[in-house]
Amino acid sequence: STQSTWGATRMGLLGFRNDRPKTLPQTFKALRKHIKLGKLGIETPAIENYTTREVMGVFSDRMSARFGVTRGEQDAFALQSHQRAAKAHADGLYDSEITPYNGSRAENLIKGTSTIEKLAKLKPAFRAKEPTSTHTAANSSPLTDGASACLVMSEAKAKELGFKPKVYLREFNYTAMDPFEELLLGPAYSIAKLLKQTGLKLSDVGVFEIHEAFAGQVLSNLVALSSDSFCKEKLGMSGAAGMIPQDKLNLHGGSLSLGHPFGATGTRLVLTAANRLHREGQRYAIVAACADGGLGHACLLERYD
Repeated sequence: STQSTWGATRMGLLGFRNDRPKTLPQTFKALRKHIKLGKLGIETPAIENYTTREVMGVFSDRMSARFGVTRGEQDAFALQSHQRAAKAHADGLYDSEITPYNGSRAENLIKGTSTIEKLAKLKPAFRAKEPTSTHTAANSSPLTDGASACLVMSEAKAKELGFKPKVYLREFNYTAMDPFEELLLGPAYSIAKLLKQTGLKLSDVGVFEIHEAFAGQVLSNLVALSSDSFCKEKLGMSGAAGMIPQDKLNLHGGSLSLGHPFGATGTRLVLTAANRLHREGQRYAIVAACADGGLGHACLLERYD
């Protein structure tokens, strides 16, 4: 039978074909004979790129050194993310965005009372032996559980179903770049492409929500967009796109403080951006994110009145 054939094959692969055990004690005895305990272990998952065999934190650490982003700047950005997230919760701004769990909307990753001195004491988490290593557990986004959902439909369909839209999805794109040299520069590439697609300037946009994979990653992308040489040589622009102001970027925290549940962060960014447009009276929002594999995404939202 298929079952007995597979059983013989399986035992044969383990070296038991000639002395196949018939009882449980014999099986354990055979295992001790053929398998060394020192060879057994737990294979833990590694969040590394299949092409480069490098984890994103290592690349982001190197990228931050390349763009001159300091440890102090990264820690300050991370602390700002936590403080903003804590304030947003205190002000009830997330009440309409979070589905309660056991009656609570509290998030257990936000450390709004932390200090820059506490963050400065943490040791590097990647490339620890390198003098330029700047990424720590605090300025890197934590993995966490989470889910998100949104409805996307035509304006006519929304009205037919009795929904009032929050925003128009005016434009979007995906970009790809060299994973060895530009793995997490997706936001810069995608935002630049989005500006070309829409004819807008950064100054025309009032709300920005960018995924915070690492503080150094976000800041490196901001430096890239403000670099005349990078925008000309890499993004095909006539000059620098400009610097995204901190008072328009991730005002209610981001992945550094809220966590980064894979597959859920994108919708969270869109939802927060949509609500900010109405709350802040702005017309346009840009949402952008990097992704492993050297990918990027950006979209333009317009407030629906």
